[in-house]
Amino acid sequence: MQTRRTLLVDAFATEPLSGNAAGVVPDGDLTESQMQSVASELAVSETAFVQSSGSADRRLRFFTPTREIDLCGHATIATHAHLYRDGVIDAGTHTVETNVGVLDVEVEADGIVWMTQESPTVESVDLDYARLGEALGIDPAAFRDVGEAVPPAVASTGLPFLVVPVNFLEHLGNADPDFTAVEKLTDEYDVAGLYVFTFDALEADTTLHARMFAPGIGIPEDPVTGTASGACGAYLRHVDAFDGELPEKMVFEQGHFLDRPGRVHVRVGTEVRVGGFAVTALDGSLSVPPAPDDDILEA
Repeated sequence: MQTRRTLLVDAFATEPLSGNAAGVVPDGDLTESQMQSVASELAVSETAFVQSSGSADRRLRFFTPTREIDLCGHATIATHAHLYRDGVIDAGTHTVETNVGVLDVEVEADGIVWMTQESPTVESVDLDYARLGEALGIDPAAFRDVGEAVPPAVASTGLPFLVVPVNFLEHLGNADPDFTAVEKLTDEYDVAGLYVFTFDALEADTTLHARMFAPGIGIPEDPVTGTASGACGAYLRHVDAFDGELPEKMVFEQGHFLDRPGRVHVRVGTEVRVGGFAVTALDGSLSVPPAPDDDILEA
């Protein structure tokens, strides 16, 4: 049985066992069923497989424990932070092929990794706050208080999310989601997850505090979500949340209610970029099951 070097890398964190853990398989030219088996065994929200590419410096494919997804911000950050620390790549700009296209990833000398998102789309939606409140276990009034100024919307910079503001951190922290109801909502709006945020943040230097629920793709709650942060950054510009004075760089905090605190840096200009640090928590090898006879090597 073959083995592969396999890491758990905590993205959007500067200390191990915080932020969002991503599986990273540096030699990831495996079949689809093998990649799914590895991701299921690691049982973190997403695992990235590094593969060769004919159109970019490398290709990344992303698997949750139950399925492949097109893009994952924190796993992209984690992978490039590892490759930089391992001496495989230098600081500078790199291209990465994903299922949504070729994206730019910049690694700075201090180790922070920036990922350029796809062109943003934001579409306001008419959301039933009573239904939303029941799904999340939050008083619907907490949504209505802010919904007129910053209405809910479906936002995407490569992966769509239903973005919903809530008035106070207390309500967000006390959320008690009904994951079946949340999944019905995300299915109805054809989004990957439900991203709920408040400007009532814990830290003075952060822009907002967020939680992200995605039971439909096998992630009841994600500790820290890069792609959703990029989508939210585009959303904040779209709804003019800062009255024409959008900060040049924003910091979104997430994960505290899962004891996995992390910080996502977000820049919204001609492009949307998300960035963060990452640290390795585990570095070892994993036995990979043989590929079925009818499985095709993905490369």
